[in-house]
Amino acid sequence: MTDLQVRKMRFAFADYDVPFLWNEENPAFSSMANAVSFLAIGFEKMIVNMIREAMPLITDPEVAEEADAFVRQEGQHSTAHRQHANALIRRYPGLQETLNEVIGEFDRLTVNTPVEYRLAYTADLEATFTPVFKLMLDNDSTLFRPGDDRVASLFIWHFVEEVEHRSSALIIFDSVVGSDVYRMRMAPSIFRHVMKVIRVACAGFNKHVPLEERKVDALSMFATYRRGQKLRKWLPFLHAEDNGPMPRAFDHLPLGEQLVALVGIIRSQLPKHNPDHEKLPALADVWFERYEAGYDVSHWYTADAVAR
Repeated sequence: MTDLQVRKMRFAFADYDVPFLWNEENPAFSSMANAVSFLAIGFEKMIVNMIREAMPLITDPEVAEEADAFVRQEGQHSTAHRQHANALIRRYPGLQETLNEVIGEFDRLTVNTPVEYRLAYTADLEATFTPVFKLMLDNDSTLFRPGDDRVASLFIWHFVEEVEHRSSALIIFDSVVGSDVYRMRMAPSIFRHVMKVIRVACAGFNKHVPLEERKVDALSMFATYRRGQKLRKWLPFLHAEDNGPMPRAFDHLPLGEQLVALVGIIRSQLPKHNPDHEKLPALADVWFERYEAGYDVSHWYTADAVAR
């Protein structure tokens, strides 16, 4: 029996404007998180189609139940991120073009790759989430708390549920494909595609969101891009386009914690990786306890004030 719960969440994105710069204290993280919202919509659409295609190949009833709960959780994530993206598009209509490009990248995967590849894609990417999201949730006081509570609450909910179903994608992959060699062999192309999609989103932010409202070059999260921009400034004939400052979202976080997350990402791609053995963010347990107690987790930092 699966332990996953499907929680329907709404974050009042239609009630009033959603700023692109939703955490003014960290514009680089604001932009990165917005890119995650765009990626999540396309990725989770791919997951829904993939599970539908893979279900006839799953012979274990418990794995089938896990897959059903997994895909229903992911469907809720997609719905919420689409509401976030739609709020940004209302403010910056050109971002519809960017969202279409991001979704198109995943639609092409669905059409052009076998289900085995998409299962490996999902398993590889989902395996990285626990160490990455632990880093973020362990530092929520600077990454989430200072920002728009709707956006912060969306990401906290999504990330704790990713921790909750951290083993699901690998369970499904192992049931249908069951080859660590294949999963590792596909990993380079998978992560190239992930970074390509994020780059599409960030380039769209630079194109459609004025610099005075995003405050940073949205592509600054890419080290090669930062180096290229610096080189172009030294060589004016290369015609560098100044898209703003280039800070990194995690510059203020302890280096040791960043290295732990990096080691976790590498470990997640190795043979026989078991996400159940990962260290989990303390905030996840707090979130689940509050949810069960009836706390309004859609206003994670302001629920008490909203209630009053």
